[in-house]
Amino acid sequence: MAPKNDGSAKRVMNKGAWTAEEDSKLSQYIEIHGAKRWKTIAAKSGLNRCGKSCRLRWLNYLRPNIKRGNISDEEEDLILRLHKLLGNRWSLIAGRLPGRTDNEIKNYWNSHLSKKINQKQKTQEVSTVQETTPQLKSQGMAPMKEEGAKIVGSSEPTFDVNEFFDFSAEGSSGLEWVNKFLELDEDQWFTDKR
Repeated sequence: MAPKNDGSAKRVMNKGAWTAEEDSKLSQYIEIHGAKRWKTIAAKSGLNRCGKSCRLRWLNYLRPNIKRGNISDEEEDLILRLHKLLGNRWSLIAGRLPGRTDNEIKNYWNSHLSKKINQKQKTQEVSTVQETTPQLKSQGMAPMKEEGAKIVGSSEPTFDVNEFFDFSAEGSSGLEWVNKFLELDEDQWFTDKR
């Protein structure tokens, strides 16, 4: 099917940074007509922008009840706890922080908090390794190294896996059901199940 050609050339939309003039036009239009039908707002307000761009600009930057920047320590702590609980569900996290947008929370997480958490984890790992190594040396034990399935330097007894699962010996510790199961004729078992 061929595309419709109604005679009008496709309008080129303005992309990129918003100007103060565009912000004031959008704010004035929304103040009068309300924040709905974004495609109509974009066309009737005189902006050369798409509806989605107008909606995002209004919701993330121009609304009068939003807070921008300077996230406090309490808010940062709450973001960390909520992210641990909810994951990357930014709109749910922003709903618990009045005046903050999900976009701002996401950007703050990706630019500041995730790096801060990674640094803390690395310093904790280094400090725990440094704390445990001197203790082992003072007790006369070398740090443990893994080789295959055995642990070298461990004082715990090792066992053979094949001996552990060997059910042929007498005194099979109440595992008679295993022997009965193995003695079943497979054909009979399949016919009984059907």
